Amino acid sequence: MILNEETIRLILGLKIRSSRADKGISLTELAQQTGVSVSYLNEIEKGKKHPKPSKIALIADALDVPYDQLVSLELDKKLLTVARLLSSEVMKELPLEHFGIDTATLVDVFSTAPAKFGAFVNTLIEIARSRDISVEQFYFDALRSYQEMRENYFGDLEQLALQFIEDKNLNVSIDAILKQLELILKEEYSITVSYTLQNRPNLVQLRSLFNQQKSKLLVNKDLTPEQKAFVLAKEIGFQLMKVEARPHTSVWVKAESFDAVLNNFRASYFAGAVLISCDQLVEDMEGFFAMNKWSPEKIHEIISHYPASPEVFMYRLTSILPKFFGLNQLFFLKFDHDELLNEVHLSKELHLSGLHNPHASFMNEHYCNRWISIWLLNDLVEAPSEKFISGIQRSSYVDSTNEYLLLTIARRSEPAKGRNSSLSLGLLINPLLIQKVKFLNDEAIKRKLVNITCERCRLEDCKERGAEPKVYIKQQQQQQLIKAIDEYLTE
Repeated sequence: MILNEETIRLILGLKIRSSRADKGISLTELAQQTGVSVSYLNEIEKGKKHPKPSKIALIADALDVPYDQLVSLELDKKLLTVARLLSSEVMKELPLEHFGIDTATLVDVFSTAPAKFGAFVNTLIEIARSRDISVEQFYFDALRSYQEMRENYFGDLEQLALQFIEDKNLNVSIDAILKQLELILKEEYSITVSYTLQNRPNLVQLRSLFNQQKSKLLVNKDLTPEQKAFVLAKEIGFQLMKVEARPHTSVWVKAESFDAVLNNFRASYFAGAVLISCDQLVEDMEGFFAMNKWSPEKIHEIISHYPASPEVFMYRLTSILPKFFGLNQLFFLKFDHDELLNEVHLSKELHLSGLHNPHASFMNEHYCNRWISIWLLNDLVEAPSEKFISGIQRSSYVDSTNEYLLLTIARRSEPAKGRNSSLSLGLLINPLLIQKVKFLNDEAIKRKLVNITCERCRLEDCKERGAEPKVYIKQQQQQQLIKAIDEYLTE
């Protein structure tokens, strides 16, 4: 264990709390016996305060515990797991403060039932190891939870973007914005933009790389204008917010801390808010939802209004629809398709107000080919002249009453070749959605019965099946065994 001052306080607090609980003594009773106030004893037990030796002696006498045992850093087996966890590097990596949790709160929870909680923590660690969950993956999962808790809307960043546009008198059109952003980076932050990253073979997979020492932002010139605008706006976001912990590449090489992951998200959110005005997007979507018929041409027209990629547009909807339309029962999915290997995997997901499927945890299984997210990628391969195509579907889950309206954009990934993506926004069909979306019952919208993956699906007559239902079969066998046991025991 790392024996710093905080760890010593935590260990003492755990010992006092555990001894008091073992003897059935309340805080009030301990305060009466020692002359130490209840509030101070409470802070000692939570690891916030470390009392003088004289007070520790009073507490030891009242608990009938040797003084040396209390001040010793040795712990019995019951408390050892919890203490190690509290003082470990793992705890330092957890972004607890962003979820309103401090160390004292954890001590209060841990010490209530240390043996059970220790077993629970060890179980979580073993699950993480067995699934090969890295620290970086934990950071990204924590970020996603952070976004979901706030319905992915951040008013401070919206205001920062709006103020930036007004202060700089920004012309938010694709023809003008690139030069303006380049000039702002140069004049206000002494950052030079160079579109030469593609000339470095070892870095060609990156879209951008920021060299802080040289104050130079290298950008891949093969990006679309919309992608370039996002890169520049995001760098301005980093500079405006004056963050220190941040990535310097467009692709994560290594996530050093949760702060770096969070700051990257905030700078990205800022860039999206600059390129796609909140007020304008609300107005556009109100007009779109008011249409009586589904129109792919209309959604293409709306996307083309903004100097942003289809991905930024679709992701921006996850912030705007819950806040201004009340449509918070939604999810966002990004699937990547490798044409050469003909493989599809889920690379990004966000679920607001409840858990929806599919999830990335099934990435080694075959996602249901009935999903528009999947089959629209195949349609894109057959339309080589199109940069992106769109589609819509009403999807009902097998063995569920839930039905979702899925709006999907399939687009070509630039500058990478042969690696396309689909971006899906799923909206739960409920009375509010029926009221808001006038084209919901358009007969042109396909209705599909879908599942998560082929391996988990019970449908026997599925022409789109890509793999045998081995997980479903195993689950059924387990249920049959449980039923047989119950029947025998009740004979």
